[in-house]
Amino acid sequence: MIKIAFDPIYAHPLPENHRFPMLKYQLIPEQLMYEGTYTANHFFAPSVCAEEIILYTHDKAYLNKLLHQQLSPSEQRKIGFPQSPELTQRELIITQGTIDACSYALESGIALNVAGGTHHAFADRGEGFCLLNDMAVAANYLLKQKISKKILIIDLDVHQGNGTAKLMEKEERVFTFSMHGAHNYPFHKENSDLDIGLKDGTTGQEYLAILQETLPQLINKVKPDFAFYLSGVDILNTDKFGKLQVSLDECKQRDEMVFEQLKKHQIPVTVALGGGYSPDLRTIVEAHCNTFRLAANFYD
Repeated sequence: MIKIAFDPIYAHPLPENHRFPMLKYQLIPEQLMYEGTYTANHFFAPSVCAEEIILYTHDKAYLNKLLHQQLSPSEQRKIGFPQSPELTQRELIITQGTIDACSYALESGIALNVAGGTHHAFADRGEGFCLLNDMAVAANYLLKQKISKKILIIDLDVHQGNGTAKLMEKEERVFTFSMHGAHNYPFHKENSDLDIGLKDGTTGQEYLAILQETLPQLINKVKPDFAFYLSGVDILNTDKFGKLQVSLDECKQRDEMVFEQLKKHQIPVTVALGGGYSPDLRTIVEAHCNTFRLAANFYD
């Protein structure tokens, strides 16, 4: 059975300044259960990630700032959220959800997190709505526990996974691949193991052709025994910040392409959602739900 991490805190009333960016995390499970793609049994509530596991990846001084609400105004502005105990708690739960999803993925081939993909977080700081880098923490956990020997991170959010690239730059057992808008945030890019920067206005057809050419070769070259997939839907032509011309159906084809390749090579994968900023929340939810629907089609 496919398992999906879901933090039930999202079902509770949210502070006004958190409500819109986080509302999708509540609506996605509701929609998937309403339509019958998944049942409540597919979802699980993660616990809070242990500090010692966070410290595999993040600096102790930075973690203490998060835990004790000691971020400076400048640090909070770079993150994009005002600090709060609830926000830190939520981030620790999201991170544990991605770690737990790895264990479930080893059993069923895939597991997903209705959140995560916080790829702008560095060892000592957060940026771009990201406090802790859940995929980097989970990857380091798999390596420390000797569960995996070679990991591929497939980051298809429209924004480069700069934090992930920096965190993993000296870790030869993790290969980072980011395909993103070349002229989009972050404006200072780090060096992933493979970066593909797309020009503004790249069409869905062009996008899919590049991915089709790149991903199979990459899998054959890296030969990972585990993968993470960041399935951001800010590549959509409706996205306020994306600058690409990818349709809803083409975004779905992208997910299908990734799942097809990973399943073909029997590589277990943990999926996290990443960004999506279309003005109509229904578009964001539908695009993310397509990822979960395809997962059910391929693996359940």
